[in-house]
Formats: sequence, structure tokens, C-alpha cells
Amino acid sequence: MGPPGNGKTSLAEAIAEALFLPLICVRYEEVIGSYLGETASRLAAVFSTARTRRCVLFFDEFDAVAKERGDEHETGEIKRVVSSLLLQVDAMPSHTVVVAASNHAELLDRAVNRRFELRLELPVPGKIARMAWIERFLADFDEPAGMSAETLARKTTGASFSQLEDLSADVHRQRVLRPGSSLRRLLPERLTRWKDTSALEAHA
Repeated sequence: MGPPGNGKTSLAEAIAEALFLPLICVRYEEVIGSYLGETASRLAAVFSTARTRRCVLFFDEFDAVAKERGDEHETGEIKRVVSSLLLQVDAMPSHTVVVAASNHAELLDRAVNRRFELRLELPVPGKIARMAWIERFLADFDEPAGMSAETLARKTTGASFSQLEDLSADVHRQRVLRPGSSLRRLLPERLTRWKDTSALEAHA
């Protein structure tokens, strides 16, 4: 659980890789149906497939199908979906690992929450985590950046790992599009552009 862009999906991928198992990724738009019983039927098909093999079954945006049944604003259909989901999870064999991610853990049904033996929060990275990420990014270049990893970490306060990835990709792209441009020149320029873009997204 945690805000977007901080590694929930990457963690599921890493678990599958570490266990040498295929990752089956289920996104809410692929299972939510508009007709009565359609969502529960699609979920049953997903679990049926996962039961036949060793795998990591990953639910992204899990709160879309596992909302609190006590919420008076929810329809009877979502309550039936959650009840079906509980039965399916309970019937999973031990050789299948179920991982779920949510940006809104407070919306999850309490009974669903209890089905998961381990619950992790992936917060926005702090300064030390950003510095570690930036040091790996700067190691890609064989020239001085003009600013330290600590300075860059300070200038990217509040950024998610996904936003840092965007900044990194932009710098690498500009190096290709503008041959001869030094990192010392590109980095502050792209950092300013990244900040402007992030500010626009925050107010969108």
C-alpha cells in the first residue's frame, strides 16, 4: 500500500523474479464488468487459471474489487464480488503467491485485509532513499554532473521513484537528441523543466 509511483508493482515483479515464477498481473479494468455477476465470474476465471500453476498472482488497484462491504454507498454487486473474492483467496493452493497493491488501503474490506499475512507500506522516498537512487543514476555518466547526489536529493524533495525515473529518462533522451551537450549543462535545465511539469500535474 502507498501513494502512486513508489514501487508497488516493481515489488511484485521482484518477488516473482526472486522466486523464479511467472507473474500474472490483474488490473481492475480487465475484471470489472457492467453486468450483474460479470465481475465475480471474471475473478473466478483468473483464480482458476492461477490455481493450475506455480505463479505470483498480482492485483493492481486492489481496492476496486475489495472495497469495504459495510460502506453504505456501495452497491450489492460489489458486496457479492468481495464475498466471492474471499472464497477464491481461501481456496488458493500454497504454491500460488497472491500480492495486491492499493493506493487507498483505507477502502479495503477488513476481511480481505486479514487474508494477507504480510502488509507493507511503500511511502514517498525520503532523502536517503532519493540519494541512493540518484547515485546509481549519476553512475551512468563518465563526466561530472555539476552537483552532488545530496544536492539533487534536496532539489527533488517529495518526488516519487516514478518521478525520478521520468527525470532520468529525460536527461538520457536529451543526451541522444543533443550530442555534445554536457551533463553539467543538461541536468539543471531538465531539473527545472521536470519541476515545472510536476507542478502542473499536481494542480491538474
